[in-house]
Amino acid sequence: MAFWAQIGSLLVIIMSAAVRGRVEKELSPECREFLYRGTPPTGLEHRSVQFICQCYNKKPRYVTLYNTEDHIPIYSAYIFKRSDGEKCVDVPWMYEPQLSTSSDTDEMQPFPSGYMHMNFEDAQAVLDDYTNAILYERGTLNPDEHQDEPDDKASTYTLTNVVPMVPDLNNRVWNTQEHIIRKRLNNYCHGTAYIVTGITTSGKMIRRENMKRIAVPTYLWSAYCCDDYDHNTPYNERYRFPSFAHYGLNEEENNGVVEMSVQKLEVFLKKTTFVNQNFQIFAGDCVPPASEV
Repeated sequence: MAFWAQIGSLLVIIMSAAVRGRVEKELSPECREFLYRGTPPTGLEHRSVQFICQCYNKKPRYVTLYNTEDHIPIYSAYIFKRSDGEKCVDVPWMYEPQLSTSSDTDEMQPFPSGYMHMNFEDAQAVLDDYTNAILYERGTLNPDEHQDEPDDKASTYTLTNVVPMVPDLNNRVWNTQEHIIRKRLNNYCHGTAYIVTGITTSGKMIRRENMKRIAVPTYLWSAYCCDDYDHNTPYNERYRFPSFAHYGLNEEENNGVVEMSVQKLEVFLKKTTFVNQNFQIFAGDCVPPASEV
């Protein structure tokens, strides 16, 4: 009996350690809760990516797949929270300590003031990378507008959730689309809405001190899944459920966002980025298990 008690205690210790690891090879159960059916998008295998279970104030907030070579997220996956869209204020920009050392804290941290070169610059973006990037702004993949609680909003202000965006896309086009998605899901999604927002790259980089530092996205894309929605939704919105998607070109001269089905977005991305033919954003294409044929 004592032997099995010892084994049980050992398993608890192992499981606790697995949950604490916030830069993870395999996502822990509590972090899979931000993904539809607990399944991350498939077909995005790459040697330089790491899962980040984005933790703030002792709680997981969302999940990011981060490219430590290009110093930008491939996507952030989160649960949409009904809100009035108010912006968070007075939150310092943060970084992810565990991208650099597994022994560090498992929560995002504010950048230290007056720092010079720090060891975390090798694996992720830092504020200096954006200081002289005149053509680009910091654009968040998981926007605070899609969160409600102050801590959830604050957690979006980490550079591991940020990509360089041209001002017109960031401030006008993409921001407007985030408003539209917020209102649509506020009004017609009864259950949990899962959102994945990501990027494609083409090799263009932001340089700092003659070093290639941050990959510049060619496109931004986003898709949501809400399999419990109002079936009396007006027709002009009804066809956008249970899932829908959009993308935008990260150039000053762009034609706005293009909305389409998730399946059409997947086909588009297979032609424009390093995703493979197994690429799928939502498990089972966002069809509830009981509805599958």
